[in-house]
Amino acid sequence: MTERMSLRRLAYFVTAAERGTMTAAAQVLHVSQSAVSLAIADLERQLGVQLLLRHKAKGLTLTEAGRGLLPEAIALLSRTDELQAGMHDLGHSPTGRLVIGCFTTIAPFVLPELLEEFQEAYREVTLDFVEGSQVLLHELLLESRCELAVLYDIDIQPGIDYDVLYATKPHVLLPPRHPLARLDSVRLADLAEHDMIMLDVPPSFNYFSQVLAAAGIKPRIRHRTVSFEMVRSLVARGVGYSLLIQQPTVDLSYEGRDLVIRPVRDRLVPMPVVLARPSGIRLTRRAEVFAEFCHTRLADGPHTGGPRTGG
Repeated sequence: MTERMSLRRLAYFVTAAERGTMTAAAQVLHVSQSAVSLAIADLERQLGVQLLLRHKAKGLTLTEAGRGLLPEAIALLSRTDELQAGMHDLGHSPTGRLVIGCFTTIAPFVLPELLEEFQEAYREVTLDFVEGSQVLLHELLLESRCELAVLYDIDIQPGIDYDVLYATKPHVLLPPRHPLARLDSVRLADLAEHDMIMLDVPPSFNYFSQVLAAAGIKPRIRHRTVSFEMVRSLVARGVGYSLLIQQPTVDLSYEGRDLVIRPVRDRLVPMPVVLARPSGIRLTRRAEVFAEFCHTRLADGPHTGGPRTGG
């Protein structure tokens, strides 16, 4: 029967490879140098290849076999840690720190509710968040710097899985004196001859450009801004119209100027808001509970309190 690889030996090999010397690895592992050396020698014997070259003055260097094994060993040990944590969580209340990501324009509409109500329900979980663009959130997920992220279902990178939370559609944002503000709804073709204020946070620019291009329109972009509220303030000043997805309860700019919101008359494919996670990684118990909480609370979209006011 083939001898199974020891996780302890793999852990000693990874630590030695990362630290560069047997002595440094022994200090990290809180064992003797001879224990590290013996474990790695046993692993090399078991695999039938040399993994590390020992140099008295220069420490350790990886052989070709060692370079091939190192990333696989790191992934296996990481998976083992996740499995152990998952087993520990079973039958226990979720605990620990949970970092979630959220697309910058979605965050003000969903995070306050989630943060307050989830924290109230699960007091042993420390919930933290990171806001950013779609690109940044992809990086954070793939680098395991956040466990989950709320973002749009557009240009999602390989290696990320997701579930739909709710669907959205863009609306037209207009100043009260705009000629299209008197209409109950606006055709995209009606926007062709008017200046636009473009929200330029990836993937917003590409998405809105595609929506307009599908209607045969090349937008006359007067200004671009990464700020959701700057878009609204410029529109309220009469500088141009805009297309947005998220819709505040109050139809006023930061300056207290009225804004007019009109639905798009064209038939548009809804834009899903999704809860994303790295592919192939078992979620911690706290992340699983948070995902269930999101699906329950956001099934009908964000809950904005109070009546709509403004123009």
